[in-house]
Amino acid sequence: MADYSHECEHAHTICECVTEEKLHEFLTNDDIVYDATQIYDALSDFTRFQILGALLLGEKSVTELQELLSVSQSATSHQLRLLRDRGLVTAKRDGRRVIYSLADDHVITLISVGLAHAAHQH
Repeated sequence: MADYSHECEHAHTICECVTEEKLHEFLTNDDIVYDATQIYDALSDFTRFQILGALLLGEKSVTELQELLSVSQSATSHQLRLLRDRGLVTAKRDGRRVIYSLADDHVITLISVGLAHAAHQH
């Protein structure tokens, strides 16, 4: 498993991938702001967050996620469909199985920082 941990030395600075100019551009673009709210809406569901957390460990099939999270296959598939529609996971076919993985490093950051922040409060 890759190590996604990091120290939060610059807790009050803008993400290094977003300059102040880009931030202003993003915040004044209604489509970008809407899409960002849809991402956070998807992250606000317990099961969806657990699925994304499980995918931090590596790609998994619906069956593997179902067993890991103790959620029905239909519920898991439904949540994965929503996560895929929001651009948070990708799917690829492996014979009859569909294998899911996190869409990109931004999703890794969202989940890792959320978990780190929650753990910091405890």
